[in-house]
Amino acid sequence: MSVYRTLAPWAELFRYGNSVTGIFGVALGSILASQGLPSGDFAIITALHCLSVMTFMFSWNALNDYMDIEIDRINRPDRPLPSGEISEVAASRGILSTAVLSASFLIVAAYVSHSGEIGLDGWLPSLAIWVMALLLLFNYESPSKLSFRMKDRGLPGNLAISMSVGLVIIFGAASVSDPLDQRAWSVFLVGFLYNFSREIVKDIEDMGGDKGRDTFAMRVGEERASSLAALVLIAALAAMLAPFSPILQIFTDWHVAFVIPSVVTLMMVKPKLLASEHHNAQKLIKTSMQLCLIAFLVISLIPS
Repeated sequence: MSVYRTLAPWAELFRYGNSVTGIFGVALGSILASQGLPSGDFAIITALHCLSVMTFMFSWNALNDYMDIEIDRINRPDRPLPSGEISEVAASRGILSTAVLSASFLIVAAYVSHSGEIGLDGWLPSLAIWVMALLLLFNYESPSKLSFRMKDRGLPGNLAISMSVGLVIIFGAASVSDPLDQRAWSVFLVGFLYNFSREIVKDIEDMGGDKGRDTFAMRVGEERASSLAALVLIAALAAMLAPFSPILQIFTDWHVAFVIPSVVTLMMVKPKLLASEHHNAQKLIKTSMQLCLIAFLVISLIPS
């Protein structure tokens, strides 16, 4: 029981469940680009990329809580930092440690690539994507004068978070040396739009404790923010279905049947937005996105 009580607050600080989904995102990108399970050095690099993304997300999530401690005293007083379960000093050490781990897994992946048949040149796009994610983190969270401070700039902050989530899939495609794979990019776009809408809805949900923050919801009000979130979800629906069209032919047309559960779940979001049930709305968006990504995984594993 004492071990559980020690680890549980850290799992919550790192948002363990969400961070582990990073592993799924990398694996999905790798499988999409490979059109099947990766093998050999590609499989090893994919696994290392999964661990790098998971620990990167640990660090980002903990940093987010560290920077939002005062806001969370109002919105989420039961979180590990405002509740005192984890001290700010311990949290800062956890943030640094997980960031170092993420970089370490990346270095090992570079070594595997350099030592094998892939070669370092075939792996370098992975480094570029990781650095891009790091720059997004810095420009989102950091209060430095060198930062764009997107967290406090409304929609740019929502876009930064959504971009970082979508890049996980491209990072997976890069792990098999195919970062430009059109299948991976089509799923990136879907994930990006889903997350963009969800971030807007989460800001609406947090309006009561976000005084002093310049979120889009605080700037334009609940109704307009909800309307934008709904429009982005329509774009996500179009992006989800477009790859199956006869024009694009990115995926086999009849495989569209696999995304029907995510479409049905997505249709349930608008009534929640209209009823101002924003917590339920963002949960449904997350569920729909998860169903969609699982569908694309299944589609990618079906033999051509």
